[in-house]
Amino acid sequence: MKYAFAQRTRNFQSSAVRDILKVIDQGNIISFAGGLPDDDLFPLEAVEEAYKRVFESGKHSLQYGLTEGFILLREAIAERMAQRKNIRMDTQNILLTTGSQQAIDLFARIMLNPGDIILTENPTYLAALQVFQSYEAQVIPVESDAFGMLPEDLEKKMKTHLPKFVYVVPTFSNPSGKVWSLERREHLLRLAKKYNVIIFEDDPYGEIQFDEAANYTPIAALDNGETVLYTSTFSKTVVPALRTGWVMGPYQIIRMMAQAKQAADLHSSSIDQQALYYLLRDFDLNGHIAVLRAVYKERMHAMLNQLQRLDLPGLEYVVPQGGMFFWVSLHEKINTKSLLPKAIEKGVAYVPGSPFYVEEPKHNTFRLNYTHSVPEKIEFGMSQLVSVLEEAYEAITTDKALTEI
Repeated sequence: MKYAFAQRTRNFQSSAVRDILKVIDQGNIISFAGGLPDDDLFPLEAVEEAYKRVFESGKHSLQYGLTEGFILLREAIAERMAQRKNIRMDTQNILLTTGSQQAIDLFARIMLNPGDIILTENPTYLAALQVFQSYEAQVIPVESDAFGMLPEDLEKKMKTHLPKFVYVVPTFSNPSGKVWSLERREHLLRLAKKYNVIIFEDDPYGEIQFDEAANYTPIAALDNGETVLYTSTFSKTVVPALRTGWVMGPYQIIRMMAQAKQAADLHSSSIDQQALYYLLRDFDLNGHIAVLRAVYKERMHAMLNQLQRLDLPGLEYVVPQGGMFFWVSLHEKINTKSLLPKAIEKGVAYVPGSPFYVEEPKHNTFRLNYTHSVPEKIEFGMSQLVSVLEEAYEAITTDKALTEI
């Protein structure tokens, strides 16, 4: 039978990361591909105890919930964001979502008409690009460096294109791992107010910072509550399976997103939200995050030690200050997508960089995750990857085609 799908489905694309994970899950592969926290660090006992408290609270806990989300959890998030991020908003300005990914989708749904323009970094979060393209938006990249969007190019494109919003991941970004300077954050906010443009700030990794004394001020904390939507998630700090995120910002936008959510799923899992409330109330989440930071920092250095041993022309990377990823550039003649099957044959996987680009993809880039593997696996996996890279470099220096490797 021939199915008459909506025209917008022509813009749907499969995630390059998910496609790779399907392949590597079938074999004994050391994966640096996914953005996965370590299962062994999940607070199982605390999560189990939190669910027990939900059931002990009575059968009403199994009833339908509010679209906006469990009120006690929203209150706890509001308090936590004020304390940890200096973002101060009332509970009516907070919407609980099925992961922060749903927050991106709901915001795009209420804001975008076909052809509307969004400004982003380049490269940027792959799954956000999938959402924007599914709503037939035109995504335009802004020139950036290690400190964020370049002010001149940002203002030029705001003035020329009048975008609906700017999407940014300014703290430990995915995929590049960069951290915006405070000056660039402030400049973006000033321009957004000048040109009446909303900022959508995505911050899933902000709690995983390796220097506890460092202060990475969210753009939302610089705002008066009118210009910035801020979203984050418990997936990286508690467990991904809870699929609980939140978005906070101007009430008019949050209210419209809640109406869109009613049409999508009525509300996210209320039993999971209640469990998270009890966990936040009774569990030392800050202490748990401190453990995550220490462990992930050690693993980052294990991967860094292997990268530092490489002496390859064109090799570039930034040492992460937090988050979950290394972003690596190689010689311009190396195509990391073509090289991936060879790496998988050697028992190691990464994500090629090209799908993360809005335009003019750099095929000599790739992303490495260090949070899901213990140092011993990182060392062995990197040794296998190094051998693949060295073969590729040998091929280009002897004028062989990369596909012949």
